[in-house]
Amino acid sequence: MDVDAEKGHDGYGDKKTAVPVDASSRDDLPLGEGDVAGGHGGSGGGILARLRTLEARMDRAFHLESEAIVRKRAEDKRPVPWTEQLTMALLWASGTMNTSCFATGFLGWEFGLSLRQSVAITVCASVLGAALTGYCATFGAATGLRQISVSRYSFGWWPNKLVAFLNGIQQMGWAAVSCITGGLALTAVSDGRLSLVVGIVVLAVVALLISFVGLRAILVYERYAWIVFFVIFLVIYGEVGPYADNATPASVTGANLSAAALSLLSIVYGSSASWCTMVSDYYVHYPADVSRVRVFLLTTFGLAIPTSIGMVAGCVAASALNHQPAWRDAYTDPDRGVGYLVQDMLHPRGFAKFLLTLLVLSGINVNVVSIYSSAISFQQLARPFALVPRFLWTLFCFACIIALALGGRQKLNDYLQDFLSLLGYWCTSYAVILFEEHYVFRRGRFENYDLDGWNDPARLPLGLGASVAFLLGVVAWVLGMDETWFVGPLARLIGDAGGDVANEFAFVVTAVSYLPARYLELKRFGR
Repeated sequence: MDVDAEKGHDGYGDKKTAVPVDASSRDDLPLGEGDVAGGHGGSGGGILARLRTLEARMDRAFHLESEAIVRKRAEDKRPVPWTEQLTMALLWASGTMNTSCFATGFLGWEFGLSLRQSVAITVCASVLGAALTGYCATFGAATGLRQISVSRYSFGWWPNKLVAFLNGIQQMGWAAVSCITGGLALTAVSDGRLSLVVGIVVLAVVALLISFVGLRAILVYERYAWIVFFVIFLVIYGEVGPYADNATPASVTGANLSAAALSLLSIVYGSSASWCTMVSDYYVHYPADVSRVRVFLLTTFGLAIPTSIGMVAGCVAASALNHQPAWRDAYTDPDRGVGYLVQDMLHPRGFAKFLLTLLVLSGINVNVVSIYSSAISFQQLARPFALVPRFLWTLFCFACIIALALGGRQKLNDYLQDFLSLLGYWCTSYAVILFEEHYVFRRGRFENYDLDGWNDPARLPLGLGASVAFLLGVVAWVLGMDETWFVGPLARLIGDAGGDVANEFAFVVTAVSYLPARYLELKRFGR
């Protein structure tokens, strides 16, 4: 089916001539209808068509959000009062004050850093990573597009599919980490009668039910969930704070101290930066003229402050292990872990169990947004994948999260160190490319984006410049990474065990390479 369509403006403000357009690229058709009309979806009586009809009916009955990745146009949005705009901060507060962040706070102690050093690095790295996410958040309301759709204007149609795949894997990995830490807490509450396997499954199932419904349910839930966890962490500070060890110096010095600081910086930074590839998913319903400064500040500090609260609590608790052998035994025992430690630290015991039960729910917050965004990412891997209803992708992501969590449940700290560091690496390259594309090549103006062509490969960049810069960034990660399974040649130069400089190196390499690569792409192909 071909129609004549006025193409409007291209990415840089120049008029384009009318050309035949396949109906699958039209933004005025609901997702699926355009693809079917264009010959991508098969007959109207096929299994996918029937499933999408079912999803549409559930959407009308339960607001299931059946057209999740379709662009939200300005005329479809309603004004959002400032009280609801606070959700831009509260959403992330609910998603970050959790047992995973608390467990991450122990890594500074494990690296041999002092309490002061761990706290300073944690706070600074949280703000730095959150600022990356805050910048990416400013695209959601202005474009009406999900984050992976936004990056099509830098990475193009085909290379952006790799970004979608990486984001889907990343979000499922985050959820798996959250399931493990929450499952450990459930095991502790039950005094070992409830296995870690059952705890993981319980957390994943509850998160599945919330994310299954869609964005509306997620925003309502996350808007208030943070209050409970904020109070719990205040209790942890109050009861554990008196045992904090602020006198013991770092057990590493010289180059080894630098290596430990860089590795912790990379992990904490990766924790906050990892949201940048999905943050716009939760902003598409805001008016296009909402203040970008407000979006940036609310998102940045809505991430950095609660992340710091949870991780610094972990830093404080870890320092107490120096003089509390019973706590140290609970933490280092592979059959007990963080859940039992929290239970031992808080008193009276019945009150500790109650708080730990509530804290288990914090793992659900991460899983909710992770399952939702990973499903949206997988829908953008290919046109046939977009025809698969979101609720089926949600079920697929749920199954993968269960498998990842069960497979990594016995090595939580290794999982945290390796996985969170890897998140930061590619998110750094991603954010740098989006930044330079917007401010250098789009002149900082959304008028220079052909937003109606978001789903048409012919109206998007080829993505050659972004591909070159991203692949060179991969080389930079490999040279500078410090993981348990591989230490890059640059990382090996710092200390005895190596220091992670992958993010810093990737930032420089990506920023320097994208400008000439994108310029040559524009000069040769004009888009």
